[in-house]
Amino acid sequence: MIRLNRYALMGSPPLLDTACYRYELPQRLIAERPSCERGDSRLLHLGPAGDEHRRFDDLTKLLRAGDLLVLNNTRVMPARLFGRKTTGGSVEILVERVTGEPREAWVQLGASRTPKVGTEIALGDERTEIVARDGRLFLLRSQTPWRALMSEQGTVPLPPYIRRQAGPEDRERYQTVYARTDQERSAAAPTAGLHFTEKLLQHLRTESGVRTAELTLHVGAGTFLPVKTSHPSAHHLHSESVEIDRPLCRAVEDTRSGGGRVIAVGTTCVRALEACSLVHGGALKPWTGETDLFIYPGSGFRFAVVDGLISNFHLPESSLLMLVCAFAGHERVMRAYRTAAASGYRFYSYGDATLMYRAET
Repeated sequence: MIRLNRYALMGSPPLLDTACYRYELPQRLIAERPSCERGDSRLLHLGPAGDEHRRFDDLTKLLRAGDLLVLNNTRVMPARLFGRKTTGGSVEILVERVTGEPREAWVQLGASRTPKVGTEIALGDERTEIVARDGRLFLLRSQTPWRALMSEQGTVPLPPYIRRQAGPEDRERYQTVYARTDQERSAAAPTAGLHFTEKLLQHLRTESGVRTAELTLHVGAGTFLPVKTSHPSAHHLHSESVEIDRPLCRAVEDTRSGGGRVIAVGTTCVRALEACSLVHGGALKPWTGETDLFIYPGSGFRFAVVDGLISNFHLPESSLLMLVCAFAGHERVMRAYRTAAASGYRFYSYGDATLMYRAET
């Protein structure tokens, strides 16, 4: 497994500080649940002639024959569980990842008092124990394999800014239509993909001449954490596992040789593709590894693979917003976010979407 260090990217000092990624958003614009069917959401197109208000299914007009749409096929685990410390007190558990030992998992814990190593937590009749800690994560050992525990007791891990409990409808709606059951290892959805329907994907392939290819990046719950340092360079981004296969590499190569554009569906696809290219010196080759790649304006990073990005709207002062600003330009993106808020777009996981292109500089 290859682990990519973010500091390898810092060819120049940061040009912006974290305060440059703040924006005002009324609570009413945070999407608590989907407001429409997949494919019917709004799309803010950051086009060459300026911002355009579109519908998501207008992608059939905005994407071109020969373009390649890259999808993240990871699937969300039922990663939220509720238990009690054997000494008293309730605990909320969010599984980040199951280790190579199926009875051990790295988790986030929510409790009135931070538990210590050695604390036992009961999940119904199941007894678990905290055996290690690494920053915000705890290694929790159980008697039963964690995948079985999640299947029996787990619920959909909706993001923290959604102020309701997950319901039965979220089990299907908080997954992409192309999520693979054998890739159920994410603690959060790659939300840009939630807008796609099978019908829209089929139309893009057969009528619009757009190709599709898949990669896997398993999303960690740390994706929602804000950057709490005053300068992005001091922030450590969580590591996520990536799988890129040979058919995807060939598809990118064919798209390039044919004059098409590589359009990433979500920041997870951008991160996976660009990390893979960086590992291989600018080339895209099959790769299985981990990356903590942190892309932000002023980091010295240069995009090598992705030409266009379909994305949802991201939280203020988040690493995802910083990546988007590095990709399409800070001033352009922040202006578009202000436009979206003024125009009543819905924000975050169950909200509306954007389509933007790589800035020339």
